[in-house]
Amino acid sequence: MSESSQDDVLRAEDLSVSLGGNAVLYDVSLAVGPGEWLSVIGPNGAGKSTLLRAIAGLVPSRGRVTFGGGRVPGPRDVALVPQSPRLPDGMSVAEYVLLGRTAHLGWLARESRCDRDTVAAVLSRLDLVAFAHRPVTELSGGEAQRVVVARALAQQTPVILLDEPTSALDVGHQSAMLDLLVGLCRDEGIAVVAAMHDLAGAAAHADQMILLASGRVLLAGAPSAVIDEAVLSEAYGAAVRVRRIDGELVVLPPASARHGAGPRPSLR
Repeated sequence: MSESSQDDVLRAEDLSVSLGGNAVLYDVSLAVGPGEWLSVIGPNGAGKSTLLRAIAGLVPSRGRVTFGGGRVPGPRDVALVPQSPRLPDGMSVAEYVLLGRTAHLGWLARESRCDRDTVAAVLSRLDLVAFAHRPVTELSGGEAQRVVVARALAQQTPVILLDEPTSALDVGHQSAMLDLLVGLCRDEGIAVVAAMHDLAGAAAHADQMILLASGRVLLAGAPSAVIDEAVLSEAYGAAVRVRRIDGELVVLPPASARHGAGPRPSLR
């Protein structure tokens, strides 16, 4: 994990969360600079989604979250793309994505030409122009996921939090979505924190990684340091294997799961 500095877009220090009287996240610290991608991995129940929600201020937490070198976060600082969003009835795709511009409007102000142009550009980038007038409740899972990402991009925040951003997408759209998001991260200086179940994909796109288990950080640092066979096997409760193929890290499930001799463990 890179050291914190005044140039960080997002910083969390000793972030802890208790839900229903139960501690689910313990003293997690992270720092992400402009154009950096931080992947958060870990098994089911590790606290990945809770971490993102705590950063976004959606759950009570202890510790400190700051933006832009110490500012208290505001509505223009962070956009969250949840794993299972609730889409409103009676709203088209274009109208839903336009909601991302709300943080930029003054009290009782109406959307401007600039806001509508921003939405049009985002719909084009995500190959959603043909869906602009379709009701959001009539979309497939993959289409809906792309629309929620579009709303976050329209918000134009310096930080985007992604909770399993490709879980409902087919292979082609998974690659296209990640390439788009990584490109935006690099080109526009957006800081991204992404909870991902695809370990190899998480490593391939990340500048930094955090491995969570039972709400605690097991490893943090560069992908080559975090994608460690012994620690991953301990965290996921399965003897995974790590190989480097054509320069990229590949995480293999246990041999019994690969050959169908037993259930494949969940790597989320």
